[in-house]
Amino acid sequence: MSLSSVFLKTLRDYRIPILGWGIGMGLVVVSPMASVATLVTTPEARAQLASLAATFAWNADPVAVTTIGGYATFKIGVFIFLIVVWPILAASRMLRGEEDRGSLDLLLSLPRPRLRVALEKLAAMWTALLAMGLLIGLIVFAGGRQFGADFVLGDALLFGLDLALICAVFGGLSLLISQFTQERGPAAGATAGLLLIFIVLDMVHRIAPNSEWISRLSPIYYYNLSKALIPSYGVNPGAMLLLAVAAIGLGGIAVWLFNRRDVGGTVSLPRWLRLPERQASRVLPVGDWSLRSVYARSLSKIAMPTFWWTLGIAGFAGWMVYAVQLLETKMSTLLSGNAGFTQLIKNIGGGDASLNAGLLSAMFVFLPLFLMAFAVTQVIGWAADEQDGRLELVLATPQPRLSVLLGRFAALASATIAIAAITLLVCAGSAAASGLQLNGGNLAAAILGTIPLGLLVAGIGYLASGWLRSAADTGLLSFLLAFWFFVSFIGPELNLPDVTLRLSPFYYYGSPLLNGFQLASILGIIAVGTVALALGAVRFVRKDIGV
Repeated sequence: MSLSSVFLKTLRDYRIPILGWGIGMGLVVVSPMASVATLVTTPEARAQLASLAATFAWNADPVAVTTIGGYATFKIGVFIFLIVVWPILAASRMLRGEEDRGSLDLLLSLPRPRLRVALEKLAAMWTALLAMGLLIGLIVFAGGRQFGADFVLGDALLFGLDLALICAVFGGLSLLISQFTQERGPAAGATAGLLLIFIVLDMVHRIAPNSEWISRLSPIYYYNLSKALIPSYGVNPGAMLLLAVAAIGLGGIAVWLFNRRDVGGTVSLPRWLRLPERQASRVLPVGDWSLRSVYARSLSKIAMPTFWWTLGIAGFAGWMVYAVQLLETKMSTLLSGNAGFTQLIKNIGGGDASLNAGLLSAMFVFLPLFLMAFAVTQVIGWAADEQDGRLELVLATPQPRLSVLLGRFAALASATIAIAAITLLVCAGSAAASGLQLNGGNLAAAILGTIPLGLLVAGIGYLASGWLRSAADTGLLSFLLAFWFFVSFIGPELNLPDVTLRLSPFYYYGSPLLNGFQLASILGIIAVGTVALALGAVRFVRKDIGV
């Protein structure tokens, strides 16, 4: 029955992400509920928590943080948008990915109108997102009942619906951008970069006064206008309707453009947006510098995604440095004479209470995650090249298999190092321009220390690609990122044993802004990544291509 229509077949393909992301993100929301009761045992503790939350307003609006639903909403903050990664990847593959593989040609050869095929695929993604939202809502409601929250089933379901709507907006944006790109990778990369930019834009009005008009440019702002888990606050029907209209509008425009262009082609931009046309002899990269080696060609193909990710990550980090300067005065006031502040800030995620470095360390908790997500998107390209038959063309040339794999990995490593280096320069420049006092060595350790984490994910991804297809490899790496971050971000609140915390590479990354470079831990991460890459190389050299 699942093969009787494009809609059901596509929805069937989404069954694992629905369960994985729905259950996983539901548990992420429930986890902070277990610890809030221990944070608000006295009126003084409640006032202390409210004051601390106001200082961390960059993460989320500090509304009713002394309640179970309010604390959970505040605690998950920016982390909840990790779920947006799935619709970005799914939408970029929905049409453009099948065009790359050639499977869309076969599908359209059947007596099915092109418009119907695209609409059914889009409807399947929306249905999957609603199913995720339903699962999240049910799990959050069950957790709330367990810990005595005051929100009801309808509130929890509205929370899941709001989350599904913001995911649908970015899915539609990714689908729209894929109509202008030749491959799915640049579309996913550009949308991920826009996600980071929109997150920063939403933070602006909570950090700088009289800047709400800037935040209104971000769809994240309208998602945050609804706080369904706080009954006294409720949802904003207008904001949710706006998100629904945006999702339908972006998806509708993308489908309309797809219906009017050639399969395998792109939408022609207006003349004033077009790049200068190349000479006919340069249409194919004959004699191009990038054809001198696998490394050079891989570096050329990864250049544009690297640009977008650098823009997003460096911009996010630079804004965090500037935001700390804006909050420095409030932070100093809160620190003075507050004996319980240190423990509370650890529960929020900062890890320490030392002035600027403590606050910036709490903000930088997402920095290694973003770089690891970049590595995931690029490893997907390696697995897809083998699955779609493009790797066979490369191996038909006199290139040893090991050289091909190491060349691709070296290009990814170079891009990762470039992103980290530019981010460091941006942060140092932002600190100097704003007059924020930071330890330069610790700042370098915090940013450059993310490089081994990105390469660790890449090594594991190359190893997994020896057995898994592209979609399964993506799911595994996404699950690992979510699990690792969950263990480090929520684990201390749940009093998880130290042996469990050590399963996450974030544990070994530590808090370099506060404690400096942890050489032994970083070398351990590098060793694990090297072993994973070596095993992946052995598998790739010995196995049949495409198996």
